[in-house]
Amino acid sequence: MKRRIVEINADKCNGCGLCVTACHEGAIELIDGKAVLISDIYCDGLGDCLPNCPTNAIEIIERDAEAYDDDAVKMRIRAKKAMEAQGEEEPQQVEKTLPCGCPGTMAKTIEKKITLTPQIQTKATNEEGSPSELMQWPVQLRLVHPNAPYFNNANLLIAADCTAYAYANFHRDFIKSHITVIGCPKLDDNDYYRQKIAEILMNNKIKSITVARMEVPCCGGIVSAVKTAMLQAGVIVPYREVTIGTNGEIKE
Repeated sequence: MKRRIVEINADKCNGCGLCVTACHEGAIELIDGKAVLISDIYCDGLGDCLPNCPTNAIEIIERDAEAYDDDAVKMRIRAKKAMEAQGEEEPQQVEKTLPCGCPGTMAKTIEKKITLTPQIQTKATNEEGSPSELMQWPVQLRLVHPNAPYFNNANLLIAADCTAYAYANFHRDFIKSHITVIGCPKLDDNDYYRQKIAEILMNNKIKSITVARMEVPCCGGIVSAVKTAMLQAGVIVPYREVTIGTNGEIKE
C-alpha cells in the first residue's frame, strides 16, 4: 500500500541519534553511525522525529510500504524495556544541592608547567612519564559550577567514570586540551545530568563536545543526557562520541 513514511538521507545524517530518542515507536536505530528506519511496520508516518534532526536528514515521503502495525510496535517497546531493565537498578536519587563551604569543590583552573623537575615527575606522571593533562577542578559533574570560568570557549569532554580506568592513554588521547567532567549514568540521576549539562551550554560558549562512554548498555544514559541537554539548551555544537570496550580498546 502507498502511504506516508519516513525517509532518512544517510549522506546528511551526522549520527547524533536525536531522532532515535524522538521516535516513540522505536522505528529508528543507529547502525554504523547512521540513523536507519529498521522496519516500515514500526513507522506511523507522523514525523515526530523531524523537528529533532539538526541536519534536515529526515523527511516524510509517500511510497509503497507495509502498513503500520501498532501491536508490533507495542511488542517491540515492551521487549526493549525488558532488555534495558534486565539487571539494572533504579538511579539513585541524590540531593541536587551541594554543601556550602567545602574547599574541595572550589572551582579552579590547573596551570600546566612546560617542564617538570625529576622530583615533580615522580608525583605528577605515570610509569611511562606522561604528565597529567587535567585542566580544571573539580571534575565530577555533580560538583562543577555551570558558570565556572573554565567552561567558556572550552572543548568539553563528558566521560563516564569507568572510561579513564579502561583506556590506558585517556589523559593523552581525551583529556588533553579539554575541560573534563565525569559521571556514572548507572549510579546517578541522568535527569540531573541533563539539566546540569544544559545549564553549562546555556551559560557558556562551548566549542565542541566529546562524549566518552563504555560499551556496556547502562552507559547509554550519559549519551542520552548530553543529546537531550543540547535540545533543551537550543545549542548544537560539533559532537563526537567514542565507545570504549571493557578490554580497553576503542570500539567506535
